[in-house]
Amino acid sequence: MTVNQISVFLENKPGTLTAMTGLLAESGIDMRALSLAETNDFGIVRIIVDDVYKATTVLKDGGFIHQLTPVLAVLIPDEPGGLHKVLEVLREAAVNVEYMYAFLGGDDVNHAYMIFRVQDVKKAGAALAAKGVKLVNQDSISEI
Repeated sequence: MTVNQISVFLENKPGTLTAMTGLLAESGIDMRALSLAETNDFGIVRIIVDDVYKATTVLKDGGFIHQLTPVLAVLIPDEPGGLHKVLEVLREAAVNVEYMYAFLGGDDVNHAYMIFRVQDVKKAGAALAAKGVKLVNQDSISEI
């Protein structure tokens, strides 16, 4: 059970991020989560959206270079050690976390959502599900 993350490559100069977010906003695309990493020359914006097909079409038509990456969206209990418990499951399964970022949403204020990029999403997803950790699928993203 994965979610499609869109990674958008942006030139590191004023206005490029605004141009991308403006294009998505004008097209009615709702960003659920966003992470930005940069270097001197370019940045990578990683986004989770409510409508992947529409977003990728709009980005392509707007001249933005992007790619899709399957990631895990995990429901994390909002309690001390909530994230640690999930990371322990991944460690026990020998799954390395490449990167992660969080977002809030929905009516459930007792949880947060964490996006995990791992090398083996099937192995990670199976390990998490076996321990009762709730994963969010792509269809559920639009409901959050």
